[in-house]
Amino acid sequence: MEWAWLLPAVCAGACGLVVLCGRRLPNQGAWIAIAAIAAAFALFWPVTSDLVSNGPSSFSRVWFDAGETRLRLGMTIDQLTIVMLGLVTSVALAVQVFSLGYMKGDPRIGWYFSAHSLFAAAMLALVLADNLLVFYVAWELVGLCSYLLIGFWYEKHSAAEAAKKAFVTTRIADVALLAGILTLYKVTGTLELSAIFEMAHAGEISHTAMNLSATLIFIGAMGKSAQVPFHVWLPDAMEGPTPVSALIHAATMVAAGVYLVARMAPLLELTPGVVDLIAYIGLATAIVGAVLAFVQNDLKKVLAYSTISQLGFMMLAMGSFGFTAGIFHLLTHGFFKALLFLGAGSIIHAMHEEQDIRKMGGLGNRLPVTYLTFAFAALTLIGIFPLSGFWSKDEAMFAILEHRGTLWFSAALVAVGMTGLYVVRMVALVFWGEARSDMAWHAHESPIVMVVPMVGLLVPAVGLGMLAIPYGDYEGFGSFLFFPPEGPHEFKFHAIVFSTSLAVAFSAAIVGRILFYAPSGLPLSYVQARLPTFYRLLEEKLYFDRFYQWLVDRVVLVFSSIIARFDRRVVNDIGVNGPGQVTVWGGKLLRYHETGVVSAYVWTIAATAMAIILIVITTT
Repeated sequence: MEWAWLLPAVCAGACGLVVLCGRRLPNQGAWIAIAAIAAAFALFWPVTSDLVSNGPSSFSRVWFDAGETRLRLGMTIDQLTIVMLGLVTSVALAVQVFSLGYMKGDPRIGWYFSAHSLFAAAMLALVLADNLLVFYVAWELVGLCSYLLIGFWYEKHSAAEAAKKAFVTTRIADVALLAGILTLYKVTGTLELSAIFEMAHAGEISHTAMNLSATLIFIGAMGKSAQVPFHVWLPDAMEGPTPVSALIHAATMVAAGVYLVARMAPLLELTPGVVDLIAYIGLATAIVGAVLAFVQNDLKKVLAYSTISQLGFMMLAMGSFGFTAGIFHLLTHGFFKALLFLGAGSIIHAMHEEQDIRKMGGLGNRLPVTYLTFAFAALTLIGIFPLSGFWSKDEAMFAILEHRGTLWFSAALVAVGMTGLYVVRMVALVFWGEARSDMAWHAHESPIVMVVPMVGLLVPAVGLGMLAIPYGDYEGFGSFLFFPPEGPHEFKFHAIVFSTSLAVAFSAAIVGRILFYAPSGLPLSYVQARLPTFYRLLEEKLYFDRFYQWLVDRVVLVFSSIIARFDRRVVNDIGVNGPGQVTVWGGKLLRYHETGVVSAYVWTIAATAMAIILIVITTT
């Protein structure tokens, strides 16, 4: 486990090497980045083996002293860390190999791979961090890398705007995260997570401080993990290259927020009100994401809203004290969503950058490998037994039913049903029927360098859910990774949860098959004709973006212009320039007093004497 620091280190080193020497290397040093993430993936296995043999451990050394506070630089390796390290290294490796084919010929491919390496390094450092300062530095690096990669094609105005939108939206939430970290430091005097948790359980932190810090930290997680109302940045982030979307949606940016909530579980269990807030936000996000995915015509945006919905589902599970279920779903989702995005990249590559699913059709025969892998990943997303999405979704549904009750369980089923509908609609319009454009007619399978990563991801995307089942000495995922107050537990088979959720998923898939086998999504046309106001509401994404634009135009910019005028006319002109002007004016007046001319002095003396005489005469 002492080698764990090498995982982010090799990726960060690859980033620096590609930036400095990439122009003089074949393919601008892309293979250096891939070799680095492959090395990190290889190192993951001995680290995991050591943890299984010896249990969790921490390693740290003194970083620097700040007053009475001693900050240590180190890492914590436990079961949660191992799960995230495996997810990040494996998905990042697949995405970077896929990028060799997808980004072939791009003039800035070296910069692309260097940013990828830094992205992976930042996420790995975030996962390993044992104190909140190191965590926050890595957290901000993750945001920086997302900005660089979303806006990679900055020549496109939409890409540049999407990068800024993602950066600004997540920065707003990051301010809350920083405030939460400072609140904890204020009341505990330390930034080390283990010490904070011990003090919280010992009753040394007031309930007010715990609730305030936990709420602020969760707001930070909401920004990264695109929870309502911070979700607006994620669909626009599709302006970046498709492999970047795969990395962001599966293993890095959005996974960071879910990981943060899980990491802070020992604190959250003491703040039930904040856990309730997590559940409410998660449920709203799950339903909003699923509903909006249903009306999207851009392939990547369908998957983007799907990610929002699934992230909401994870938060809902953790808001129901199912922290293990939430992380398990994050793990399975990371693989099958990465596969879906790589499949989307293969489709877009074959369609010459066309992303409108209404212009596709009939690609199942033309892209057989992409169709096979995409279809399995889609069934996993729906939650069809026995694919991995079923097992993780079932664990989450059980936690919701057990801790939240029937009403919450029924609301979660709405998101499950909507997922089946929009996924089948997407698959039908892309792969079934006849080709609806010349590009679709002439599409062909992607090159081998893009196909191999998709096939490689298929195995964990489909079969990783079996980790829930105990066999031999292995006692199941819930016994490997568990959180207070749930404790270690085996997979729980619940007949009502199993039958109900599976029935809803199957029914939604069958209904979607019946509705959307038509050439052009007829049911949406029907809804648009019969319920134009409702359809307009969905098409406008519930007016979140319009409201934020109004807020920026009518409130932020107006208030900013007032502040700017005050700064310019009061602070600058009066406060800064004023003393200088007074000095200049005073000097101009004083120069009439010191002229160096004798006649002027005599005249002044005479005038002063006459004034004194007049004053004496008039006052006596």
